[in-house]
Amino acid sequence: MGDKLPKDYKVYVPLTILFVLLVLLMPRSTSFNYKYSKGAPWMYQTLVAEFDFPILKTGAELLQERNSAQKSVIPYYKKDARIGIKAVQDLNSKNLDNYKAFRRSVALSLNSIYQRGVVADEDYFANSQDGDYDWQQVYLQVEKRAERLPSEEIYSRSSAILELQASLSAFPYADSLCTVSGIYDLIVPDLKLDEQMSHTIHSESVPEISPTKGLVSAGQVIVSNGEIVTSEVEQLLNSYKAEYDASVGYRGNRLIQWLGNSLLAFALVLVIFFTIQLTSPVIFTQFNKYTYLLLIFFLSALTASRIGPASPNSIYLVPFPLFAYYLLAFFRKRLILPVYIISLVPLLLFARSGVELFVMNLVAGIVSIYVFKFFNRGWLQFINAFIVFVVLSAVWFSFRCVEGLAGVDYWIIFRLFIGSLISVAFYPFIYLFEKIFNLVSTSRLLELADTNSKALRELAEKAPGTFQHSLQVANFAGAAARSIGADEVLVRTAALYHDIGKSLNPLCFVENDGGDYHKSLDPKESAKAIIRHVTDGQALAEKYKLPRVIREFISTHHGTTRTAYFYNTYVNNGGDPEDVADFMYPGPRPTTREQVILMICDALEAASRTLKDKTPKGISELVDRILLGKFQEQQFNDSDITIKELTTMSETLKEYIQQVYHARVVYPKARKTKK
Repeated sequence: MGDKLPKDYKVYVPLTILFVLLVLLMPRSTSFNYKYSKGAPWMYQTLVAEFDFPILKTGAELLQERNSAQKSVIPYYKKDARIGIKAVQDLNSKNLDNYKAFRRSVALSLNSIYQRGVVADEDYFANSQDGDYDWQQVYLQVEKRAERLPSEEIYSRSSAILELQASLSAFPYADSLCTVSGIYDLIVPDLKLDEQMSHTIHSESVPEISPTKGLVSAGQVIVSNGEIVTSEVEQLLNSYKAEYDASVGYRGNRLIQWLGNSLLAFALVLVIFFTIQLTSPVIFTQFNKYTYLLLIFFLSALTASRIGPASPNSIYLVPFPLFAYYLLAFFRKRLILPVYIISLVPLLLFARSGVELFVMNLVAGIVSIYVFKFFNRGWLQFINAFIVFVVLSAVWFSFRCVEGLAGVDYWIIFRLFIGSLISVAFYPFIYLFEKIFNLVSTSRLLELADTNSKALRELAEKAPGTFQHSLQVANFAGAAARSIGADEVLVRTAALYHDIGKSLNPLCFVENDGGDYHKSLDPKESAKAIIRHVTDGQALAEKYKLPRVIREFISTHHGTTRTAYFYNTYVNNGGDPEDVADFMYPGPRPTTREQVILMICDALEAASRTLKDKTPKGISELVDRILLGKFQEQQFNDSDITIKELTTMSETLKEYIQQVYHARVVYPKARKTKK
């Protein structure tokens, strides 16, 4: 089956979509692929500027210039004319009838002061000394008209009082009279600062700060091989890199570039297609698993292409081994490893430290695939994450040792640690994928395998013999699956449920003490009652909402075989040998290795109970007879199992059954001693 390419067009539609998406992800221009850090030597050949580029100012330099520019903000004041009018009105209410000349002078002075305006002392002195405003000039808005004035043309409250006192110098009693009568209290600030308008006008009037401070000409040496990257050299490199990434694009024919990107994308699609074809071609017939696998590959490529070029440091936060966990939940390891390796290839294409990241995540992913089976539940996932972190850090540090440990950014280790923890946080998304793609994860199978589940508890209560049979079949099937690298968890769980239909009519089956059930029935009626446990099992599977993959085992565990006992009875009683339709299970036949394993182990466990010769030879003949019979009935024709796997499995089952039915030592009875 693995040598034949799938003919269903549905297989190629997702591949075509993946190809188009990969082409769109491909880089459209060259990038500055040098890695450097301050204090470390320049590890590459001497770098010469290919074009003129401006030297960018550092963040600190730009901040200092912005702060200097901020000091030149001219304050914007709005005048409240009502305050000056009220001050003159309040003056008329003062008891100054005996000082009419004095009152006229005060009124004239107040009108003069409020003509120019008064600002609060605390605002004036605070901002004129070390505030954000330049007090050489001010904007003054009177009603709807604003004009720019020298700051000397407005008063602070203190200077306004001094101006009032100066205007009243002709009256020797002026200060005492102003204090007693409260005239000084009439001087209230009528100018209010509008901070928003002040900064708005400033931002519109102040020229934009230049981000550059010089120019490097084409042909000038930027940094030489082995030279230590100082702050100045780092600034030059940062400036050159920014100009390079912004200005230097693909200079050749755009069609040639698209062709190259298309060929690279096609190569990736081709590799993943043949990986599936050579390792697990049955995936092509399981559309939900197939599309899910392609999605995981695309997510890895998308992450590498978007984060890698845009933020070289952030790429260390991405837990690429998480994609291996997403695969591990639904696929066999022989498929997971090559697909995971292929999913890391985009790092080589997109990330600036592609080789380093590829090797780091390759080693960490392989280790995590191995250890995940030990640390995949509850808090143990944190142990798994820590192991991944240690592996990533060790490989990263080995690269730093090769470079001489100069200018090492140890913050990357912290990013790797956070990324490893992120894998724990994002692992529960597997349950969302399980729901969306109608898949069954290993965790879900382990939950179903709990014999305290409602379905299995009901089977144990109503059909205890069948339940014990199912437990033994699960043990047989687990041993067989391990021997050929099949999905042991899946086949053991399916074995527990394959006969749940018998719980609806338990006495029909001999293992439940139903020996007298068939005495009153003819062979066809008995066969019909026996066969019905498959359809009853499907009905119960729907009732208990068992996953589709488990329901498929219920349908296929007898395939299209005959109920041999009742068929032979029918023929021996004179029935037509060609009349076999009523004795045939409806099928379908098994399509996967796991379904084949269950079919064989189900028949083998039942037959082994009636085996009289439990010697190694007798057991070996029984296993060979069961396998040969299923093979001759063509029950394996639709599956992906090989002759080699059948042979390996048969040898394992022979050894296992021998251990189950091994001879026991007869304990001697103790002799009675004479008293």
